[in-house]
Amino acid sequence: METRTWIPAGGPVADGRGPASLAERDERDEHRASRFAERLAGCRAGVRRVSREELPAAVEDALTVRGAHRVVVPADLPVEWRPAGAELLVDGELRGDVLDAADGVLTGCALGIAETGTIVLDGGARQGRRAISLLPDYHLCVVEAEQIVATISEAIVALGDAARERRPITFVSGPSAHPDLELSVVEGVHGPRSLEVLVVG
Repeated sequence: METRTWIPAGGPVADGRGPASLAERDERDEHRASRFAERLAGCRAGVRRVSREELPAAVEDALTVRGAHRVVVPADLPVEWRPAGAELLVDGELRGDVLDAADGVLTGCALGIAETGTIVLDGGARQGRRAISLLPDYHLCVVEAEQIVATISEAIVALGDAARERRPITFVSGPSAHPDLELSVVEGVHGPRSLEVLVVG
């Protein structure tokens, strides 16, 4: 009887034939990125796929179209992600009123989930503290293709260190929205009313 073992995405294939070829891994990565982008769009988020070389210009374009001039960024945001045409408010402990008055926030993420089009923030690298992605009305998030996992189960496993360190973990599926007592959807109650994502790779 053949025994099959579950292997995380990107690992060896599960049928005993050995490591997946580079082409097979690329195909899986492309499938996850495409599904992630499709699901994000279905959640009313703006989404654009760009190459690593196109990313700086894509960030500039997104902020310009939005009219976002004063933008909050975490202190460890990569230099190449930082738009030259915006006033950057580098977070240390910016007050809540400053965050609320900003035109938007630019961050990375912990990972993306293709199954649901969900971005996960865990307070790790390139994300900053939780408040900066909740108070501004517009969130521009950079998700690298290699950060995208296929399923929620894979995401839970990948977030093990963040959970053990008791870092706040936030799952974001589209702009913030909540139905009121009459079931009319109100946006921006628990976070940004506008979410835009640049999928790199």
